Amino acid sequence: MKFNYRFSNLLGAVYRQGNLNFSKDGNAVISPVGNRVSVFDLKNNTSETLPVSTTKNITCVGLSPDGNLAIVVDEDGAALLVSLITRAILHHFHFHKPVNSVRFSPDGRKFVATKDNVALMYHAPGKKREFNAFVLDKSYYGPYDETTCIDWTDDSKCFVVGSKDMSTWVFGAERWTNLIYYSLGGHKDVIVGCFFEKDSLDLYTVSQDGALCVWESDTELDGLVLKSTEDKPKAQRLDEEEDDEEEEGEERVEGEEGEVVRGKAGDPKEKTKNVRYKHKGKYFFNKEGDFNKLTAAAFHKDTHVLVTGFASGIFHLHELPEFNLIHSLSISDQRIASVVINSSGDWIGFGCSGLGQLLVWEWQSESYVFKQQGHFNNMASLAYSPDGQYIVTGGDDGKVKVWNTNSGLCFVTFTEHSSSVTNVTFTSSGFVIVSTSLDGTVRAFDLHRYRNFRTFTSPRPAQFSSLAVDVSGELVSAGAQDSFEIFLWSMQTGRLLEVLGGHEGPVSCLCFSPVQSILASASWDRTVRLWDMMDSWQAKETLPITSDGLSVAYRPDGQELAVATLNGEISFWNPHTATQTGSVAGRHDLQMGRKDTDKITAKHSAKSKSFTSLCYSADGESVLAGGQSKFVCIYNVKEQMLMKKFEISCNLSFDAMEEFLDRRKMTEFGSLALVDEGAGDGDGVNISLPGTRRGDMSSRHFKPEIRVSSLRFSPTGRSWAATTTEGLLVYSLDGSLIFDPYDLDLDVTPASIRKQLQHQQWVAAIVLAFRLNEGPLKQEVLESVPHEQIPVVCGSLPEVYVEKLLGFVAVCLEKSGHLQFYLAWAQSLLMLHGQKLKNRSGAILPTLQALQKSIQRHYDSLSRLCDFNMYNIRYAAALSKQRGVKREADPQEEEEEEEMKSDASEPSSLCSINSAD
Repeated sequence: MKFNYRFSNLLGAVYRQGNLNFSKDGNAVISPVGNRVSVFDLKNNTSETLPVSTTKNITCVGLSPDGNLAIVVDEDGAALLVSLITRAILHHFHFHKPVNSVRFSPDGRKFVATKDNVALMYHAPGKKREFNAFVLDKSYYGPYDETTCIDWTDDSKCFVVGSKDMSTWVFGAERWTNLIYYSLGGHKDVIVGCFFEKDSLDLYTVSQDGALCVWESDTELDGLVLKSTEDKPKAQRLDEEEDDEEEEGEERVEGEEGEVVRGKAGDPKEKTKNVRYKHKGKYFFNKEGDFNKLTAAAFHKDTHVLVTGFASGIFHLHELPEFNLIHSLSISDQRIASVVINSSGDWIGFGCSGLGQLLVWEWQSESYVFKQQGHFNNMASLAYSPDGQYIVTGGDDGKVKVWNTNSGLCFVTFTEHSSSVTNVTFTSSGFVIVSTSLDGTVRAFDLHRYRNFRTFTSPRPAQFSSLAVDVSGELVSAGAQDSFEIFLWSMQTGRLLEVLGGHEGPVSCLCFSPVQSILASASWDRTVRLWDMMDSWQAKETLPITSDGLSVAYRPDGQELAVATLNGEISFWNPHTATQTGSVAGRHDLQMGRKDTDKITAKHSAKSKSFTSLCYSADGESVLAGGQSKFVCIYNVKEQMLMKKFEISCNLSFDAMEEFLDRRKMTEFGSLALVDEGAGDGDGVNISLPGTRRGDMSSRHFKPEIRVSSLRFSPTGRSWAATTTEGLLVYSLDGSLIFDPYDLDLDVTPASIRKQLQHQQWVAAIVLAFRLNEGPLKQEVLESVPHEQIPVVCGSLPEVYVEKLLGFVAVCLEKSGHLQFYLAWAQSLLMLHGQKLKNRSGAILPTLQALQKSIQRHYDSLSRLCDFNMYNIRYAAALSKQRGVKREADPQEEEEEEEMKSDASEPSSLCSINSAD
């Protein structure tokens, strides 16, 4: 239970590739992020990543019309049927080839998936129990090249498929006598989008070269005639289909009760007319050469609005069929990869895969509803705020971003650094962020005014790779990669106080003691030095370690030091006596995978791997370690053993994920993964090198390597976060009900607990409820205690249950609206048992920090509300005074107003008298 951390959320990445979807109500965006799916709630401004993942990056997502199901397909064609209500995987399926698009029919009974040049129609899973959720209904052939896009008619009778061979094909979802298939040409480039008009067979097709074709059908949807062959045997149906193709002079009409009546062309019976399309018009978008290719399109049938996105980051809004330009805007300097419109037609979602941007634009008011962007390159480091509400990250793109842990969204980005950010941290106040960068500066940012208020530099240019701020927030230290020196600055004045020399290699990590003004520095020269800040900045101790030092961390009580070294070991030291107390050999726990370019096995390559980041848990009993691997390990310090391993990713699109190479990919020239076709990744714009006329061999494929660059426990101990190749992963303790009782007897039942409440035995009821350990029951018992009895109950509570009750109050306070009630519990517990809890400060620290986080969040929200109300009251008071002064200044006007009122009331009285007479 203590280490039952589950994947909670993915921050730092909002969109990678694939198609976006809006929820049924249009208030949430469903975005594929790597091999996971994130849901961004635009009304409540929160994000959630589903706890499901595919084996490779997701390429397309199909959403059912009722919004309950989603089909998620990855690069290899492996599909998952996911319930968006329970967040669970319902079915696994494999298409065996890459799928370009998936689209449900409007009635939700079928869906079409396109792979290669084939469109496959499946029966969608229904509400009844089915052995196989995906049942293939029909396969549609026609295009000569890969299919790109799908659209359905509103009544689910027909669907249209666009292709790379510049043709568009209209197919019947059922067997129609007057529509088998229909091919449309007219374009000179790849079809990007094809859309049916509302309640019609009329078509719009958009191609990559910026051309729009309008197609008009001579038959309405009601004019399609169904050929009823469902009750006949399959052999008879096939024979009739062959006869239908041979008999060219016959027309087919529908008779009574759906049966098909055959008749010659001269018969007096009603004849059906085959569907015919005619080219009604062709329009061209404004082009600026090959750089401005049309890359994405979406059409809203109710408002007749067409949205098109281009490779230059520009999007257009046109009203069809007149092709009137409504709006045009540049939202990015990268290719727009996906466009989607919500159900009401007000909001437009854009995904830019080059920068990892997700934008939602309200086109009528011309304003952003949602705008998020992750780090363009890898994340380098992270830090929790002291109350655990915020996480700050620094990336190789030179940006510092601050994320809200409750909403999962970034609310401020600092872009002052001109090179990679190597380390970030919060000061003890929680309102100042300090960051180091390879550009030779250390910057301090204020979270009140969102500005860079301090910039620290060294006398000689240096590349800073490590950072630490002392407990008071006054001393800022940074270690240099090239000069092997440690620089100390004052936060108040911004001046350089001291340059600490002595290391003979790059300084890899710095850490201040939480209780003393002592700085620990780990270096590649195989030493860890302890510097006393109070005694003329001298090295107090030098700890010899077995290999190059990569990371160093103090225990929260400052009584122990953990050091990670290049040989894969974690050693523990007593900083007061400078003696080693233990070590953990973690090389075998890393389990490194084999890269495509490796000439040696994964077992041998793991010998050169090590942990690069360390962090103590909030209670100081365990250590979290991660490095050049897909695993994060938790070690018990006292027992010096591995407690649990977390696999942070199963995405095979990353390198070094598999331990053994796949022999099916091996050829006589080497692995197929190393063969570069020179076709580019398809996401960039085709800009050729000078002098080249045909194929440009400058594009290269590469697979990023999975690794953990930094990790931290939250101050509350309820979660931990890691910056990885995927993004910022947050793991937290499962909040759902887990039956975990202790000291349980036969008489400890919910009935006996409620019986104690009826007899007003509050302490006994609380003790029994905590022994049964069911969250809702504990809350019911606690809220049954009268307000005036809280100090009495807290005073007579056994010591064993004080800490448990305090932790439960901290959890309830975060979600409950009974603020004063739970604050009274917290105050009484701390006032009556504070001295005893002080003796167990290490164990009680996570609980106190969770309580502080809850109180701080409520304080921030209430203070804003009170300020708003106070300003409103002041405004109302000033307004009433102003009106009172005006009335005193003009008493004559008041008399005139009263006379006018009396005059106005007289006729009504006369009328009433006359009516009475």
